[in-house]
Amino acid sequence: MNHPERETWIRCTRCAEPICPECMVTAPVGFQCRSCVAEHQRATRRTRTLLAGPTTSRPTVTYTLIGICVAAFLWQLAAGVNNVAYGWGMAGWAIASGEWWRLLTSAFLHGSVLHLAFNMYILFVLGRDLERLLGHARYLALYLLSALGGAVASYWLSNPAGVSVGASGAVFGLLGATVIAGRYLRADVTQALILIGLNVVIGFIIPGIDWRAHLGGLVTGALVAFILTRTARRAPPARDTVAGSALAALAVVLVLAALLRTAALLS
Repeated sequence: MNHPERETWIRCTRCAEPICPECMVTAPVGFQCRSCVAEHQRATRRTRTLLAGPTTSRPTVTYTLIGICVAAFLWQLAAGVNNVAYGWGMAGWAIASGEWWRLLTSAFLHGSVLHLAFNMYILFVLGRDLERLLGHARYLALYLLSALGGAVASYWLSNPAGVSVGASGAVFGLLGATVIAGRYLRADVTQALILIGLNVVIGFIIPGIDWRAHLGGLVTGALVAFILTRTARRAPPARDTVAGSALAALAVVLVLAALLRTAALLS
């Protein structure tokens, strides 16, 4: 009781301690003291999803990523789609020469309106649910690591003289994460598997599609989801420490793979 000198006949419905009229807070049933209300608010903020991600109501990261990709394409239209692609897209020899930023900038560029529309549609459909499930930070880590994984795979397996752009690696990472997270939650992932299968077939049939980035993003996204699902039931703070360390280790592996490819090209 904050004011023990004051007479009162009201008790907190949570802790049963007496509360004076100045300190009481109206609750759905009866009144509560300020301490119990504050504790309830802290507990509410600590609420986690089934994958231990902080609960979030708006998928702001997904909308921001879509906005960045759309803005980047408008820039491409103004400056020349191919000009921007050659200057900032995936290009093996350029990366080996020191333009390492292409490994990520390429994931925000696109080759056509149809290319952009397809990737943004998948990002919109899958991204919102995954962001709500993982939380903003973990979801952003999933997206960026998938984009990097797709770029590194393309760097290793594609012709270093070629140029490619697109968020497909990151989008395939979301597909891979959806399958792993869905299996963990015992949800139906049939549609995601069908979409993966169709795009894999299309990637091999239609020339010009960088199936290597698709494969790299898919595997990386699945690995990120595997890490997050396997650490979800750990008690905090060990849960976040182990998950963060594992994701950081995955990022280091991808960077080392890119460095090895650079050394192979320059040797």
